[in-house]
Amino acid sequence: MGYLSNQVVTVDAILTKKGRELLAKGDGTFKMTQFALADDEIDYTLYNPDHPNGSAFYGEAIEAMPLLEAFPDETQIMKYKLTTLPRGTAKLPVLDLGYSAIRLKQGASLAISPQTLNYLGAAQAFEPSGYVVTIADARVVSTFNGVGINTPEAINLNATTTLGTNVSKTVIGTSINITGTTVNTLFGTNTQLQTTLTVIGRNSGARLTIPVTIIKVNQ
Repeated sequence: MGYLSNQVVTVDAILTKKGRELLAKGDGTFKMTQFALADDEIDYTLYNPDHPNGSAFYGEAIEAMPLLEAFPDETQIMKYKLTTLPRGTAKLPVLDLGYSAIRLKQGASLAISPQTLNYLGAAQAFEPSGYVVTIADARVVSTFNGVGINTPEAINLNATTTLGTNVSKTVIGTSINITGTTVNTLFGTNTQLQTTLTVIGRNSGARLTIPVTIIKVNQ
């Protein structure tokens, strides 16, 4: 979803297939209960406190920037979501996964327990609502699920399966279990499969993306 113009409040929304089905029913089933805001297109380095025309023009360049239309590519849109932090916060929260990159052999498993640094005055903390974790190519893993959060949304995401399809998969949890695929045909002539893992703190909005490599084991 995005604003098409910064002069009038016009909203362009792209619905998922399920959303279109609910909207087509026309029975009130389609209801937006949650939404998020982001400022992906804003370059804050253009804020100019030295503008010769005074403080009313400090943000002139930012306000004149073109805004993105909505498009359904989760790797390119809504990357920098707006979030509310406690008053007096001096440092932005950042995520620590314990890994700068993940390398797994076929069939090997790994449990990741993200922590958030500089959150709510603590050096390290687990976020009470957990973390949203997305693997860009679900084919490269045979197990990918979240544990620790038992809301309906988390349960539904964790139960979703994508067999043999080059699509992403998203789960929610305080800990994430990953097992490398054992399907040799995915490798072709390659010895490795590569994708990315993106983790977002549900309370802080902190975000981190790291590379994931699955290594073929010669039989």
